[in-house]
Amino acid sequence: MNITLLDRKTLGDDLDLSPLEHLGSLTIYGSTATEEAAQRIRESHIVLTNKVIIDKAAMQTAANLKLICVTATGMNNIDLEAASELGITVKNVAGYSTRSVAQHTLAIALSLIEHLPYYDQVVKSRTWSRQPLFTDVSRPYFEIAGKEWGIIGLGTIGREVAKIAEAFGARISYHSVSGNATQPYTHKSLEEILSTSDILSIHAPLNPQTENLINHTNLPLLKEEAILLNMGRGGIINEIDLAKELNRRVLYAGLDVSTKEPIEADHPLLHLTHPDRLLFTPHIAWASIEARQKLLEGVVENIKTFLENGND
Repeated sequence: MNITLLDRKTLGDDLDLSPLEHLGSLTIYGSTATEEAAQRIRESHIVLTNKVIIDKAAMQTAANLKLICVTATGMNNIDLEAASELGITVKNVAGYSTRSVAQHTLAIALSLIEHLPYYDQVVKSRTWSRQPLFTDVSRPYFEIAGKEWGIIGLGTIGREVAKIAEAFGARISYHSVSGNATQPYTHKSLEEILSTSDILSIHAPLNPQTENLINHTNLPLLKEEAILLNMGRGGIINEIDLAKELNRRVLYAGLDVSTKEPIEADHPLLHLTHPDRLLFTPHIAWASIEARQKLLEGVVENIKTFLENGND
């Protein structure tokens, strides 16, 4: 079996890919542009991709293609209708990054709550060394205990975040965009969860219901000094509106995703009047070494199952 991995760099250089080599003849590309995909998969039986777009035209050039393994959960980069029409199986891996994303959510929340970048600089710039006091309380921080932690998207990841936040003593509420309000926490309308949350984290997928969900019409509902976290997908928060709101008043945001990734160098979020109000990481919440290992194991299992079922 000819196996082609189109974007190895997304898995990290520290991940051992030898399990894939045991399944067939493996060809690895560090990254692949959309216009390169058709040529690179032409002789492939199995294709592995994270974000490379594989459309119908690319599939039609690959006469031997039987299986597309998405090295992620989301499959929006694959033309699923065309794959079905051409008899090509598409498999993803679900649940591999739950703990990784939940941990990253807490890491960003705690950093913003306790102003850790600021205090780190106070020490390293020697500012603290020149002070007469043993401490510096110029930027007060609050405890999570007793605070309202709202969650938009209470799926597997959202529930893991809720469990951790509860361990810190937070009160949990949530908003279901789909209307599936059956979780063991208080359900609130979007307006209510925005206006009552001290910390609000987003763990929802991007779809027509969630696109531009948080924008200039409802951002003003957030409490002064509230913390807004998006660990779901870029596009759920209108980033231009968020930049304006962060410039307008004391509000904090922690983002791991953006509408376009990588984010443009001239994006307003990278040129805030108060950059300390934003903590931004480059889509890494999913990427702990343990999560990436689970992801690879899931891909290997998908291929083995496919072959064992006689789809070779």
